[in-house]
Amino acid sequence: MREKRFNTQAVHFQKKESAYHVSKAKPIYQTTAFTFSDLDDMESFYEGEKSYLYSRYSNPNTDDLGVGIALLEGAEDGVATSSGMSAILAGVLAVAKEGDHVLASEDLYGGTYQLFEQELPNMGIDVSFVSFGDLETVEKAITDRTVLIYTESITNPLLRVEDLEGVISLAKKHTIYSMIDNTFATPYLLQPAKIGADLIVHSATKYIGGHSDVNAGVLVGTAVLIQKAKSKIVTLGCNLTPFEAWLGCRGLKTLSLRMQRQCENAANLAKSFNKSAGVSKVYYPTDVSAKGNGAMVSIDLAEEVDVEEFFKNLSWVKIAPTLAGVETTVSYPLRTSHRTIPDELRSELGIGKQLVRISVGIEDETDIIEAFQHAIKQAQIKNL
Repeated sequence: MREKRFNTQAVHFQKKESAYHVSKAKPIYQTTAFTFSDLDDMESFYEGEKSYLYSRYSNPNTDDLGVGIALLEGAEDGVATSSGMSAILAGVLAVAKEGDHVLASEDLYGGTYQLFEQELPNMGIDVSFVSFGDLETVEKAITDRTVLIYTESITNPLLRVEDLEGVISLAKKHTIYSMIDNTFATPYLLQPAKIGADLIVHSATKYIGGHSDVNAGVLVGTAVLIQKAKSKIVTLGCNLTPFEAWLGCRGLKTLSLRMQRQCENAANLAKSFNKSAGVSKVYYPTDVSAKGNGAMVSIDLAEEVDVEEFFKNLSWVKIAPTLAGVETTVSYPLRTSHRTIPDELRSELGIGKQLVRISVGIEDETDIIEAFQHAIKQAQIKNL
């Protein structure tokens, strides 16, 4: 049978049920363990004849989420975890050990930077941060201990679009693994596995879940590496609960519909900012995918705009430290996602006091534009 197209695969990704299951919706296997008729029956799990023993090891709902995203990414296998951060950790530990070196982009999400800068060295894993804007600089930073190159397909919060083909080719040239955080792009826009990425990570809390009601992560990639990651997840207790996985699977079914609308709204919001005297710079990519350029917009407010007053006058737009729900939200990276980044690096990257990150929702685009123009206007008036 011909491979399903993206929109169809997003809805029909779950494993085939047995003849005993007749529910149209996937049941929630809200159980800590699975039972057996006798000791021989239980032994069949360890011999690979049965799939489930204990939900920390695996569960039908968590399996569905991992496999579902792997299918959309074009990867061999996938595994769901308790958060995007635990998915990143599992991916790194699948390839790196004490004495190894990881090469990472310097403009990462603040939580990832903190994990790499503070926690991985405690495990004996060295990390170097370099600008990925010039791949020659990246190549010069590779050592004989480098085992992994890590970056984001669209960076957080300045929305730089990574040269994925260049990064992946460089990794292969030096026989190094590549790992891509594809959270902002989602597999709807980009599929790094199809151009050779070894591991792809998602904070499924964001666009995969899509409704701001689930914390989850997913790691997909080659079958060999995902098996290694699964072992780490089981041992470290990074597994996802069945109900959270079920919510993630439900969200995944409408990913393409939400992303299409959110990308369109984001593009139009970015255009409106280009015409606003209260905005000094607009960060919005133009070359991500033929399907769109993402649902995130970042802006530098003009100096005459009082940031505090801007946030106070956002009307129905919510202030939140996260992103990607169906509702439009706004965050302040300096005090939230990137507050742990060293001041000097923040300044170098351009994450300053006037930077605002916007997660664009599915509302009417005119309402979204008017809400932000109103907030900017009020902040200018208050500041005069």
